[in-house]
Amino acid sequence: MRRLEFLDHPGPIPFAHRGGRGNWPENSWPAFENAVGLGYRYLETDVRATSDGVVLLLHDETLERVTDSTGSISSLTYREAAGIRLRSPETVHEQGAEIPRLDQLLDRWPDIRLNIDIKEPGAVAPTVDVIRRANAVGRVCVTSFRDATIRQARSLLGENLCVGGGTGAVGSLRLQSLLPTAAQRGGRLRARVDVVQVPTMFRGVPVCDARFVRCAARLGLPVHAWTINDADEMERLLALGVEGLITDYPETLKSHLISRGQWWGSS
Repeated sequence: MRRLEFLDHPGPIPFAHRGGRGNWPENSWPAFENAVGLGYRYLETDVRATSDGVVLLLHDETLERVTDSTGSISSLTYREAAGIRLRSPETVHEQGAEIPRLDQLLDRWPDIRLNIDIKEPGAVAPTVDVIRRANAVGRVCVTSFRDATIRQARSLLGENLCVGGGTGAVGSLRLQSLLPTAAQRGGRLRARVDVVQVPTMFRGVPVCDARFVRCAARLGLPVHAWTINDADEMERLLALGVEGLITDYPETLKSHLISRGQWWGSS
């Protein structure tokens, strides 16, 4: 199994989820700045596109939950979207920040690696264009719940792009993991992916357990788990062999990895 630049890390990879949304508005400059200041080299974010193809960092299809506006970002031009300000129902820190653009985030910290979750089909081509123009193929991982989105991104950006498994690939791997061990040998995924990023549970059904991690390891696939905010859960997953943790609370994850002697951030 080839080892891509994005996955080249000496131990478990710590990701700041949406920049580390536990104490900051998600996908905001203050959140990203806090994570980078803590020494994080990996940030996780989401992208959607405006009607004129500008890629913004935004998770939801509509604006109500995290901004002072309403409606969908895809119905607005970038000029219209530039006036919208972020807010957070969970925190009072740094309200009123603008929605960052993907090209700005790639340019601001050229050594930072980005896990980019493409949230809608219409954002694929504009996102690919931003990654290409930033010469950032090696330092991003493209993920999506849609397997077709992942296939499209790889077809446009080439084999050096790291891609995560979509819902179909993850479901296939989960089913394979439930087979007897002998039946798993020689198994493979139909989808061509480099990593699987999964929750521990989905709708009450376990996903990321020991069987899943062992099955992925047989196929040479690292497993990253989201969204992990509790230190005991971090330890349990690392003990299973999970190779990446995505958290809302980067301070907590950093402290835990330091306690294990596995923090390799920049500070």
